[in-house]
Amino acid sequence: MTRSIDYGTLMHRAMRTLIQNVLEDVAANGLPGAHHFFITFDTTHDGVEMADWLHARYPEEMTVVIQHWFENLTVTNEGFTITLNFGNQPEPMVIPFDAVRTFVDPSVEFGLRFETQDDLEEMEEDEEMDPAPEPPRTDAQVVSLDQFRK
Repeated sequence: MTRSIDYGTLMHRAMRTLIQNVLEDVAANGLPGAHHFFITFDTTHDGVEMADWLHARYPEEMTVVIQHWFENLTVTNEGFTITLNFGNQPEPMVIPFDAVRTFVDPSVEFGLRFETQDDLEEMEEDEEMDPAPEPPRTDAQVVSLDQFRK
């Protein structure tokens, strides 16, 4: 049986752990300085909980901002719960880490994007439809470093 290392899964797990660690720190200590987050997530993902009116408005994807006003941020190994303000209406939400598509902290120009299987298949289809021209292959050349020595 051939075994291989699934780097994609390992990287996604590491990135989700990073988000978990950041949110745990914010839950314990608040947002430091100018830090704030834009978190885009799949609203159809199992485990997402949000008000019906929000789900009707964002049936597939939603971006929330964690910045000035948020309450009840609780982080678990599976995801986080938070209460956010939508037009002076506090709404509790449950967002599993597996539902997160992007996590951005624009204050330090940091961002993570999680590629889904659909994204990867779409990229493969695009490459098949419009293959990029490959550069011609040439024989390798050996360069002597003697000419650069003093």
